[in-house]
Amino acid sequence: MSDKPSYLADFDSASAMLSALGRFLHGRDFPMLGAVPPWAKPAVKALSATVNRLPTFLQEQIYIWSGWLEAISSRRLDRISETDLARWAISQYPKRRYPAVAIGSSNGAATHLWAALGIPWLPQTFLVPVARSGVHPDEPKDELAWGLEPARTVLERNPALQLHHMHDPVQDRLMVRRMSYFRFKKLSLGETYRTFLDQCLEPGGTIVLVDCRLSWPVTDCGDRHLFQFGALGGATAEEMHQGGPRVAEYLRRYGSHRTTWEPPAAHLRAPEAEWGFVPSLGRDVVTYAAERACSVRRLVFEEPEAMSPLVADLHRWWNERRGLPSTRLLVDSFILMEPYWCLGTGSIPFWMVFNTEGSFGALQSYLSTRVFEEIYPTLFSHGVDSIGLPSIADWRGLIEHASARSKFLGVDPTAFPRDFAVYGRYHDDLLQTIRQRNALPPSLTLGQLDQFLDRHARRYQVDWIHDAQPLAA
Repeated sequence: MSDKPSYLADFDSASAMLSALGRFLHGRDFPMLGAVPPWAKPAVKALSATVNRLPTFLQEQIYIWSGWLEAISSRRLDRISETDLARWAISQYPKRRYPAVAIGSSNGAATHLWAALGIPWLPQTFLVPVARSGVHPDEPKDELAWGLEPARTVLERNPALQLHHMHDPVQDRLMVRRMSYFRFKKLSLGETYRTFLDQCLEPGGTIVLVDCRLSWPVTDCGDRHLFQFGALGGATAEEMHQGGPRVAEYLRRYGSHRTTWEPPAAHLRAPEAEWGFVPSLGRDVVTYAAERACSVRRLVFEEPEAMSPLVADLHRWWNERRGLPSTRLLVDSFILMEPYWCLGTGSIPFWMVFNTEGSFGALQSYLSTRVFEEIYPTLFSHGVDSIGLPSIADWRGLIEHASARSKFLGVDPTAFPRDFAVYGRYHDDLLQTIRQRNALPPSLTLGQLDQFLDRHARRYQVDWIHDAQPLAA
C-alpha cells in the first residue's frame, strides 16, 4: 500500500470514502475514520472526550489547529503531484480482477453500493488543505487574492488537474481561519488509473461513471482555476452570493464586521467543488473503454443524496433474498460510515451528505414512506452553529419514526455540533448497540443489480445509462 501523500486531507469525503471502501475490500472495518492505529485508540478516545468538556472557545481553537496540522505550507506546494494522488488511490485496493470499477464523484451512498458489489472506486476529486493566515473568514475576495499565486504553483506542474478553490465561511468557518481548501479534479484517467484498469478490470468488464451534476456559481480565474464561494449545505448559493435574513443573523451571531458577504463576481456555474463531476474525465473513460472493448454505465444524478434512497432500498431487496430482516436503518453522516459492519449486521444504510436541513429533509422524505423498527443515526460535528442546522430535538423527533427503538450512535446531544468525541465513539457504539452478526455475503452481482433496477429504477432520481457515449463539454 502506497503511503498517503502528506498534503492530502484525511477529513475529506474522497479520502475517507476511498479508505473505508479499500478497508472493506481487504476485509477490514473503518474505526475512527481509519486514521488511528489500534494502539492509540484508547488515548484518542480519552482526549476527544476531554475536549467535549472544555469551554466553547477552547474547543474551537483545538478544532482549528487540529485541522491546520493536516495542511501543507504554501512553500511546499510544488510537491503536489497528480501521479502521487492516483498512486495512493489505487494502492488502497487488493490487486485482483474485478467485474467492474467505478470512477468519478464522491458519494457515501455509492460507497455502500461499491462495497455490496465488491468493486473499487477511483475518485476524480482530492482535497489538499493549504496553510495560511491573515484572511478573515468573511472576506472571500481576500481569500481569492491570496490563492492566485499558490494555485499557479500547482497547476503549472500538473496539467491534468483542475483546481476548485473553495471557501465556505458557514460550514467550514473554523477550518478556514487557518487554511484554504484546494480541491483538485482529474481531467483525464492518466497513466496510473489506466494501468490499474488494465491490470484489475476483468477483460470486457464494466466501468461505472459516477456523474453527479451538482453545480455552483464560480469565478473563472483562467487556466484550470475556479473559485467557489460557499458549498452544499444549509446556506443556498443565492444566500452566499446575495445575502438575506439568515445570513445577517449568522454573521451577527459570530460577531462579524459584515451583515452580508461580498464575494468575487461569479462568471458561470461549474461542477460543485466537492461533489460535482467534470465531464472531460468521462470522455477519456469512454475512449479507454472503446479501446479495450469494455462497457460503460453512467450513473447520473443531480444531488448527492439522490443515491441514498436507491442504495437503501437495494439493500432491503438484497436482505429479503438473503433471508434477513430489513427493519434496521443505519444512518451515516458525511464521512462517519461503516460499510463493513453495515453488511455484517444486516443493516440498511442511508447516507446523509451532512447534518444540515437538506440532509434532514432527505431522511424525513425517505422515512415518510418506509417503516423501520430500529433507526440509528450518527451526526457529523463541524463545530459551528451554522445556517440551516436542525437542533438535536429536531433530529430526535425525526428518528422516533422507529417503531421499536432509536438511538444516536456515538453522539453526545449536549455537545453537538461541537461533539468532537463522536469520531472516537461512533464505531464502538455501533457494535455495542447492534448485537446481530452475520457472515459477509458473496458480492452482489451486476446481474442482480439489474434485476432490482429493472423493477424499481423509476422510483429514484437517478439515471443509469448503459454504453455511455462521450459526454458533452
